[in-house]
Amino acid sequence: MTHSIHTLSVTALVTVGALIAAPAVPYSGETFVTCNLNPDGDNFLALRECGSSKCDMIMRLPPDTFLESMNPADGSRWREVIVLDGLQDDSYAGPSGWVYDKYICAVNYR
Repeated sequence: MTHSIHTLSVTALVTVGALIAAPAVPYSGETFVTCNLNPDGDNFLALRECGSSKCDMIMRLPPDTFLESMNPADGSRWREVIVLDGLQDDSYAGPSGWVYDKYICAVNYR
């Protein structure tokens, strides 16, 4: 019995060690565009300081604004993004903040 527990413990440690030692895969971002905005309403998406409607608004994003995500989706409805100056902008120099994902659509390059 003791041998089985020792073997199980060693196996668990080796597995955990392999997970820790595995190199992280860098996140290259996803490109989005503002969408689903109400043209008869505010017709903008708020870029916010954090992932909550209670956070201060940084700026208003009009329809068809391109965004690059900074992190993969984590199950939250909020995405951290950088505002792009057009689809070809790869400077990452635009304002950054958080947007609600109901109002962004993925851009597919096909």
